[in-house]
Amino acid sequence: MPKFTTLAKPVDMSGGFKDFFDTIGLTGGGLVTKGIAAVIAVIAVRMLLQLSNDPKGALRKGSMAIGTLFVAVILALYGDTLFSTVTEAKG
Repeated sequence: MPKFTTLAKPVDMSGGFKDFFDTIGLTGGGLVTKGIAAVIAVIAVRMLLQLSNDPKGALRKGSMAIGTLFVAVILALYGDTLFSTVTEAKG
C-alpha cells in the first residue's frame, strides 16, 4: 500500500476570496496594483517589439520602452506601499 506524503497543510477557504488573497499575501488594492503593473509591462514589451530601422528613432523609442518597463517593475514591487500612503488618511 502506498504511503502518501503531505505537501502542504490544509487551509480553510470558507471565507472566499478574502481567505485566498490572505494566503498569497495580497489585498484587493495590492492585486489591482499588480494588475496595473502587468498591463504597463505588456505595453512596454510591445513598444520594444515595434522598434523602427531608423537608428535615432529606434534609440528614442527603445529608451522610452525601457523607461516604461522600469516604471512597471517599480510599481509591481512597491506599488502597494506607495498607494497605501494615499488611502490611509489621518484626521
